[in-house]
Amino acid sequence: MRLAPEFQFFPSRTLAWYMARSFLTKTLAVLAALVFVLQTLDLLGESGDILAYPGNGQHQLWHYVALRVPQLIAFLLPFSVLLGTLIALVTLNQNSEVIAMKAGGVSAHQILAPLVLASLGIAGVSFAFNERVVTRATATLDAWQNVDYGPIAKGHANPANVWVRDGDDIVHANQVLGRGAGVRLIGVTVYDRDGGELRRIFQAPSAALLPGGGWSAPRTTMFDVVSGNELAMARYQFGQHISSDQFTLADVAADERSLTDLATAIDELAAAGRPTGPLETGWWHKLAGPLSSMLMPLLAGVAAFGLARSGALFLRAVIGMALGFAYFVADNFAVAMGNLGAYPPFLAAWAPFLLFLLIGETVLIRTEE
Repeated sequence: MRLAPEFQFFPSRTLAWYMARSFLTKTLAVLAALVFVLQTLDLLGESGDILAYPGNGQHQLWHYVALRVPQLIAFLLPFSVLLGTLIALVTLNQNSEVIAMKAGGVSAHQILAPLVLASLGIAGVSFAFNERVVTRATATLDAWQNVDYGPIAKGHANPANVWVRDGDDIVHANQVLGRGAGVRLIGVTVYDRDGGELRRIFQAPSAALLPGGGWSAPRTTMFDVVSGNELAMARYQFGQHISSDQFTLADVAADERSLTDLATAIDELAAAGRPTGPLETGWWHKLAGPLSSMLMPLLAGVAAFGLARSGALFLRAVIGMALGFAYFVADNFAVAMGNLGAYPPFLAAWAPFLLFLLIGETVLIRTEE
């Protein structure tokens, strides 16, 4: 049994494909243009720092571009979907194609359905791209920037440049390798303080966790700040109350980890009794963020309807753009509140999406009426 046209999700296969193709081509064109412009400006700002390191040249500049472009694509994709939707719908409206569809019995929801489905596909691709490419590029770029664009040590995905406090003493490790009882610290410096005053500095190439607690650093050099004398020590023990997770979980960034890796880090932090609210917000936002592409056709749909005369079309396009950018503002604000602990993580990640989904649907229903 064939459904009546008003009960069909798509008006027709030909029309759906035509609208989806127009939407996708314009979205990709906008994305390419935005990425090219912003990457050029970003490279101009960073090229001085990259070339300042001895030995860096054109190869390092292209390496920076390769690491930065995935971040820009992930950041600009929702904006590109919004602008691509507006351009596609304004073009259809200007050419009276929307009027022809409405005259043929096609509803506003059916006009936007191909765009929503195409944007849902974009959201899926965006999620996979973020998980497989963006997180790795972000982790590598952060590690490269931590060494001022110099050579990155092996195992750069592990925590680097970690500072831990043990009473008055401060412990610094250039890099942390391994997990659990097998954690090793590379490039260890212990600042021995008494009453806030620095007394001695211990430096060792490495340190390992002792079975009974504390850390053992072989081949340590001790410098006495008071006397100015330096002494070589066969072994130095420190940090009786420092656990391994204080080093391994010292710098967990949500944008550098995939969904499963981030969930593991959250569990480890929770088991260690440390706060996980900002990371939980980041975990939920990894799911809600890509879906923002699906909202854009709904928010920009106001530009498709109404007569294209007397400036009304331009006003509708401005309203659609304002709704889209209002979503991004609300989303960033909610995530910031989640990171501060003012909002629960789930609410911080999903509230803007659900709110603007209702707003977009309300505007569309009022337009149909």
